[in-house]
Amino acid sequence: MQMHNFNSGPSILPKEVLEQAATAIHDFNNTGLSILEIGHRTAWFVDVLDEARAIVKHLMQLDDSYDVLFLHGGATTQFMQIPMNLLDDGETAAYCDNGIWGAKAIKEANLFGKALVVASSKDRKHSYIPKDFTVPADCKYLHITSNNTVEGTQWHEFPATDVPLIADMSSDIFHRPLNFKQFILIYAGAQKNMGAAGVNIVVVKKDILGKIKRPIPAIMDYRNHIEANSLLNTPPVFAIYVSMLTLRWIVKQGGLAEMEKRSRQRADLFYNTLDALPLFKPMVAKEDRSLMNVTFSIEDKQLEDAFLEACKANGMVGVKGYRTVGGLRVSMYNALPLSSVQAICDLMTEFQRKNG
Repeated sequence: MQMHNFNSGPSILPKEVLEQAATAIHDFNNTGLSILEIGHRTAWFVDVLDEARAIVKHLMQLDDSYDVLFLHGGATTQFMQIPMNLLDDGETAAYCDNGIWGAKAIKEANLFGKALVVASSKDRKHSYIPKDFTVPADCKYLHITSNNTVEGTQWHEFPATDVPLIADMSSDIFHRPLNFKQFILIYAGAQKNMGAAGVNIVVVKKDILGKIKRPIPAIMDYRNHIEANSLLNTPPVFAIYVSMLTLRWIVKQGGLAEMEKRSRQRADLFYNTLDALPLFKPMVAKEDRSLMNVTFSIEDKQLEDAFLEACKANGMVGVKGYRTVGGLRVSMYNALPLSSVQAICDLMTEFQRKNG
């Protein structure tokens, strides 16, 4: 049976990346050693790290005023590491509360300063992106989650503000061209759109660092990781290698312009089908729908369970909604082929015919 991977993360990887990674587990670049065995300070791995960093800067069109780090801890660690590095006691940072992950970031920031919620979609169960809000000029930065994986909303235009902008791009990084220079810091867990679980990418403008009075534990200080070339401690070697292969694949496919083209093809196909089938109910305001994660439901719970069973029978995994939200969710990351989207659209159409 052909499998269709709609998991929200860890998620689908390009087939050639899986094949290259599998080969490297047995023999990395004809060294006679596994990628799991090589020393992280050897020239072999430093070359991998340097290539991954170079591709990120190429895709984002960033100069040397930015550095790219590959760190442990996933995006969740950044919820505390960002305010620890950028927010002094008594200082305020602005946050948008647009879903589960934004709320977690707010909670952590309050341990180091004051997290001011300047926009929230909590009143409608995070089914939209707030558009009209102001950010006080004395805020150190504005933090947003560019794509809300759980709720299925996405910032299609970023807020215009004079306050420095930070984004958690864990679930939509590298799916479209952006002016990445509008951000002072970008972070993303790799396991959704740019690799395997186990590594977090941080892109940081270097001149924002070193301005707080608080002592920072060595392992949490971005400056130490920059100085050590992401080798302050043993990094997640294999996860970084898979990220490098995935970044190579993005470039080979045509870069971010091609990724956006494919993203829109997948999203158009799925949303057009969803809107044409009354049995399935979208959960997000139309103008704020994510290109990565579609959330929807069937009002009759028994029918919803039956649809999930039909998905399972047809090799479609990851369609059950997030545990605290329920419903259904289809994630459509860079590596997902259009044929998989067509397959679930066909299944939905047939399910509507039989049960509508």
